[in-house]
Amino acid sequence: MSESIFSMLRTLREEAPLIHAITNPISITQCANAVLALGARPIMAEHPQEVEEITATAAALLLNLGNITDVRMEAMRRSAGAAREAGVPVVLDAVGVACSRLRRDYAQQLLEQFPPAVLKGNYAEILALVRPDYTASGVDGDKSLTPAAVAKAAGEVARRYGCVVLASGETDLVTDGTGVTAIHNGTPQLGWVTGTGCMLGALCACFLAAASPLEAAKTACIAMGVAGELAATPKGNGTFLMNLIDRLSTLDGETIQANARMEAFCDEEA
Repeated sequence: MSESIFSMLRTLREEAPLIHAITNPISITQCANAVLALGARPIMAEHPQEVEEITATAAALLLNLGNITDVRMEAMRRSAGAAREAGVPVVLDAVGVACSRLRRDYAQQLLEQFPPAVLKGNYAEILALVRPDYTASGVDGDKSLTPAAVAKAAGEVARRYGCVVLASGETDLVTDGTGVTAIHNGTPQLGWVTGTGCMLGALCACFLAAASPLEAAKTACIAMGVAGELAATPKGNGTFLMNLIDRLSTLDGETIQANARMEAFCDEEA
């Protein structure tokens, strides 16, 4: 995988692809900075009357369901349709589908009508797309969920919609429905500032502009995890967030290769 990481980073920094992100205002700045840190160019347009035109010119599209509104829902539908027509790969970040029936129903509509290249969610969000009876409190991950249970659910979703699924947690899981990769990079400090999960989706969209969905999802998890580990600090949340952007902007293939902790997930339950 090391050669593909070098190639992806080189492509992003030499070609500066345009990444169209329709995301929530809570994390919009962090997502834009994450895209810039890898060398790509962000555009955060969300007006329904312009998103189709902008999406058609992008190298990848990110749809994030956080802080959902009627306007953003309409914009995402139009943008997803334009992406399909133009062959633009899409990352769907299913934020909050475990705690909101509105978001769960909307995400399932998008998945059925416009299957993305990559579906991203935390453990609770991925499980909620398989089990209608499952609910969670808020948009945070459910720490009671095991990787084995989520790997099984992620595989089911991947096969149902023909996409790669990225389930983020203490151990990130990535699957195309045939095998599951477990990625162990990261730090608890990533959960201490808002928007880092959304930033992971933005990184995934960047790498999707330069690689296959499976490689893009894996590399995004490793890059975010390694940058978080290197950014960890006892100084506090504000310093950590600044360090995280610095580490992402200076990340190189050698650093990723030296620090990546990735393996095939072999639990029999999955």
